[in-house]
Amino acid sequence: MSRPPAPPRPALLLLAYLAFVSLGLPDGLIGVGWPSIRRDLGVPTEAVGVVLTAGTVAYLTSSVLAGFTLARLGVGWLLAGSTVLAGVALTGYASTPALAVMVGFALVLGLGSGAIDAGLNAYAAAAFGARHMNWMHAFFGLGVAIGPLIMTAVLGAGLSWRWGYAVVAAAQLALATAFALTVRLWRAGPPAGAPLPPDPIAPQVVPGGPAEAAPAARRSSVGATLRLPAVWLGGAAFAVYVAIEVSTGLWAFLLLTEGRGLSAAVAGLCVSGYWGSLFVGRVVQGVVAERLGTARVLRGSLLGMAGGAVLVALPAPGWVTVAGLLVVGFAAAPVFPLLTLTTAERVGRDHADRTIGLQIGAAGLGAALVPAAVGVLLARVSVAALGPTLVVLTVALVALHAAGDRRALPAA
Repeated sequence: MSRPPAPPRPALLLLAYLAFVSLGLPDGLIGVGWPSIRRDLGVPTEAVGVVLTAGTVAYLTSSVLAGFTLARLGVGWLLAGSTVLAGVALTGYASTPALAVMVGFALVLGLGSGAIDAGLNAYAAAAFGARHMNWMHAFFGLGVAIGPLIMTAVLGAGLSWRWGYAVVAAAQLALATAFALTVRLWRAGPPAGAPLPPDPIAPQVVPGGPAEAAPAARRSSVGATLRLPAVWLGGAAFAVYVAIEVSTGLWAFLLLTEGRGLSAAVAGLCVSGYWGSLFVGRVVQGVVAERLGTARVLRGSLLGMAGGAVLVALPAPGWVTVAGLLVVGFAAAPVFPLLTLTTAERVGRDHADRTIGLQIGAAGLGAALVPAAVGVLLARVSVAALGPTLVVLTVALVALHAAGDRRALPAA
């Protein structure tokens, strides 16, 4: 009789939560701080796009490479080094004399953030259950929410915006120290008694059979990973999911004000409600997934996203659209964490680390490209096109997930 999974080590679990808070903090800082930054540096408002683009390119590169370098460095040193990079970059933000220098540090911040994201997701997929995986991602949203509060408090106290970045840089460097001090714990892997997910690619070991003497874990080649259809289907699913999440949050305000006639104040509150439902959904459904199983919750969430998108698409009163946004947010909440958690079930343990890195990179690409394309569509067609676009994207996500699951099944 198999033992139940042991709980994650409290120290590592706390560090994982804090790391995801730290990932969200810079995203929240720049929105509030940019008006002061551009005045201080003497640059136009649109110059923020250069900073964000540089960070995104570096983030994509780092997250993809993290899956390939994780085995060489180990997750502990990868997280420690990447957090140092993030701390140095934010220190550079705080002391930058010009936009060009800030763009350079944005590249460094993207490199650090991408590796932290991919490395922690790879570790958590093997060591954490569905509840903690969802809660870890919920803490990212907490970091995004705290960031504006830090910058608002700094500016409200009459201090320079640079102090906001200095505070977060100090927190990142403290976190890097904690990662360095716990390298041996990270190297130890999942706690004793925590079963690894079954490997659908590797042959099953039969007691007394020829495979029993084989090594417990083999390192597959990069080419073998890239040849798996489930890897590419999973990457596409991550890109589409994040495109839905970001596009909904980015363009919902425009739809509610120009398409549904709501006031700016009410529409802003409703958009906040959308992001709030995403956070609450991850907290609540993390517990639900452990009781009902990840596969059932994932299927229900995907169908819920499609149902919410239909409500947004209906030419109905504003409250129906708002209800649809809340449904989309709550249903979407566990999708990213659970897709990450089940990566090894689709591609096998030997390919999981690399695949997770590729998936995180694909997610960043989807977040960068698709919402911008949706914005062009809304400008040329109508703001009402947001709902039908979300329906198409959610249907595509359901199809990609189903295709990836079929590809992961062992041959009969």
